[in-house]
Amino acid sequence: MNFGFYLPSHGPTARRGPLIEIAQTGERLGFHCMVVDDHVIAPKVMSSPYPYSVGSDVPWEEDGEHLEQLSELTFLAAVTETIRLVPSVMIVPYRNPVLTAKILATLDVLSEGRLTLGVGVGWMEEEFEALDAQPFADRGAVTNEYLEAFKELWTSDDPTYDGKFVKLSNIEFRPKPVQKPHPPIWVGGQSRPAIRRAVEHGNAWHPVGATPATPLEPTNLAADIAYMYSHAERIARDPSELGVAMKAPLYDTGRSTKQARRRFSGEPQQIAEDIRTYTDLGVTDLIFDVRSPKLSQSLERLAWLSEDVISLV
Repeated sequence: MNFGFYLPSHGPTARRGPLIEIAQTGERLGFHCMVVDDHVIAPKVMSSPYPYSVGSDVPWEEDGEHLEQLSELTFLAAVTETIRLVPSVMIVPYRNPVLTAKILATLDVLSEGRLTLGVGVGWMEEEFEALDAQPFADRGAVTNEYLEAFKELWTSDDPTYDGKFVKLSNIEFRPKPVQKPHPPIWVGGQSRPAIRRAVEHGNAWHPVGATPATPLEPTNLAADIAYMYSHAERIARDPSELGVAMKAPLYDTGRSTKQARRRFSGEPQQIAEDIRTYTDLGVTDLIFDVRSPKLSQSLERLAWLSEDVISLV
């Protein structure tokens, strides 16, 4: 099992000094990766429901502040050496595919092969409109084509692609990513199409669990993983090539649920037992939420997870 943690993208800890300290502390403590979410704008009035909290409450402040995801990770690549850098998830339709492929290749080159690309189709229609992205209703098909275009640009000496949303020809694309054939791709989303996308285009399924809105209890997760493996066999892909990288954010912590205890919360031994349970199901990576408006609390949570919890597993 590999372990990761969320980075702040807004608030007082999303500044140069705190970000460096959080990233370097996580690396020193032996965490495998760090992840940062993706929002460019926040609408003043929003009708799109947030899928990962019970009341659709968004996990950011009213001012909508967010650092740009890929810029933040590129900055942190320069102040770390070994920890992996994960956009989680990068909303694929938000950005021009050729430019995005170049930014990601640059990040992989400058970090010396530490990029893991977490991707998703997006949920906020207002953000699609503000960014003049491809139509919200087409986001699944757009994501599939963009991912195929990324791989073509990253691996071909003569990149060509002729799709509905992407057309490539007569171009040179350098540098290629350091990782071959390309950086690993984690595909987010809880739906059956998302799981199929992970099998067809990715290296791991990347769901959100341990929240009241998306608890992903072992029985449910086992069924989803079985579906993932069956789809892999259906398209003649080896299921052993696929991982499960699960996030456990701290959303809706004040809400009562039917569960007596939220997974990956409580005493160290309880969390360690959860880790063992999910490892046995096939989870390969777990990403914990250490974010706090206070730098000291973020650092304390990192140390506690490493020294008191992960050491038991």
